[in-house]
Amino acid sequence: MTYGPQQPGPQRPGPQHAGFAPQAAVLDVGGDAKVKALAGGSVAGVIGLMAIFSALTGQVTGGAGTGVVVAILGLVFLLIGLSPIIAWRRVSRPRRLVLDGFGVRWDDPQGRPWAVPWGELSGVGISRTRQRRVKPADYLFRKTMVRLDLFPADAGFRSRHPEMEHLWEFHTVENGYRLPLGSNPKYIPVIERAMRQWRPAAYLGIRDEGFMVGLV
Repeated sequence: MTYGPQQPGPQRPGPQHAGFAPQAAVLDVGGDAKVKALAGGSVAGVIGLMAIFSALTGQVTGGAGTGVVVAILGLVFLLIGLSPIIAWRRVSRPRRLVLDGFGVRWDDPQGRPWAVPWGELSGVGISRTRQRRVKPADYLFRKTMVRLDLFPADAGFRSRHPEMEHLWEFHTVENGYRLPLGSNPKYIPVIERAMRQWRPAAYLGIRDEGFMVGLV
């Protein structure tokens, strides 16, 4: 599959108007991940507690064997609910993607931050993975994974940016870098607006890829 109709061309800044200072596009990836982890953990924890309570108080029909199974399932859900607390330091780590007049920047004070000026990039695209619709619930809640793909303008890019090596040809991208942004489709129009504002000639559009289990 390929990206949308936009293809890289001569590098030029986006349109500017007198007296108008475009604002940087900032995606709070860490904050969004924290909220989702807490929400998902709370739901799983409540289900787990209800299942355990039902098993211990004899509210489960089907005999002792069924009660044991329900209790085990309850423990599993309870552990899932506690996982955000156990991994809170990693989950709550501040992470932001910034696109502005300078270029693209990944603010990650407790991780691996990096910054790339527009002049070092030949193209920037969005790769999107949508969950396949199998069950009726998939039509209501369809998970969409979003990644930002960056393509160097010259062969010396990798040697100048060793801090980005862990993103080089990640997953299926070739001759480029891929930054996973999680499952928030609202990131896509923000990135698109920023690219058309700051570097329209480098914007490659959106590439749809097949859904894979475990894809970040």
